[in-house]
Amino acid sequence: MRDILTVTLNPALDLGTQVGAIVPNVKLRCEPAHLDPGGGGINVSRAIRILGGESRTFVVLGGHNGDHMAKLMREAGLDLIVHPSRGETRSSLSVIDQRTGDQFRFMLPGPEWNALDITAASASIIAAAEPGGLAVISGSIPPGVPDSVLLDLSRGLNARGVDVVVDTSGKALHIMAASDEGVAHVLRMNEEEAAEIAGRPLRDLGESAAFAAALVERGAARIVIVARGSEGSVLATHDRRLHARAPEVPVRSKVGAGDSFVGGFTLGLAMQEDLSQALARGVAAASAAVMTDGTRLCRREDAEALLPRCAAIAI
Repeated sequence: MRDILTVTLNPALDLGTQVGAIVPNVKLRCEPAHLDPGGGGINVSRAIRILGGESRTFVVLGGHNGDHMAKLMREAGLDLIVHPSRGETRSSLSVIDQRTGDQFRFMLPGPEWNALDITAASASIIAAAEPGGLAVISGSIPPGVPDSVLLDLSRGLNARGVDVVVDTSGKALHIMAASDEGVAHVLRMNEEEAAEIAGRPLRDLGESAAFAAALVERGAARIVIVARGSEGSVLATHDRRLHARAPEVPVRSKVGAGDSFVGGFTLGLAMQEDLSQALARGVAAASAAVMTDGTRLCRREDAEALLPRCAAIAI
């Protein structure tokens, strides 16, 4: 089993609740709330543990929210590596409108970083990574941090002999996709992000697979994955194009599906499974996640039951 280190630079203490209906200018009486430690890498580590694997969780935390998050993560059995933040860890709020089923998500900004913060955190991440292991960099970038930080961090991890899995968004994703250095082992995005990078709609599985293969050939990553929602995910390498279809399941909340996918897929890589099996494992975990409420992730029993229905095929 290869070592897995997840990295969360901009975590959030997630508060989730429900109301009968969201209407303006009145007090809305909420259902009892639940708190979760949130942020891409944290959620990936949580998913890996739920699915029966192990990882180490590098997270930047500060203030009372940071202390509360650390407590919740340790109670969840995560192996924490805490890097101190100069400010209070941010919060987020997720509210479900019970009348329509719509979910409203409010994300506060995290504390602003300076150049010294970036240097110190990057050095700590690289030092924590195990040569021969996997590092998952997932989630948003803190205010004040240049969008090129993930490319720089991937270079440092590569130099240490670590394979990097990147799941991000916005300008940072565009920079990673435009790279020709091949420093990312895996680059994952959703269909909307892929279409934005491609500059055109990707109308079907074949077009998404061709786009992913073009990124591989250009040197953006050795493996590129495009998630296509209810259709599942496609994967391309220099010589393979795969598709794992998502089974039909009751949808409660789509929050956490992407992080559950990354957790399942990375766990497959760590167990040195064939890419077809790792892709199926990721899609099964994502499908299991949409069956749970609010910000909750997948359940292991659901993911294992769905796995035979997510077999990956060549396209």
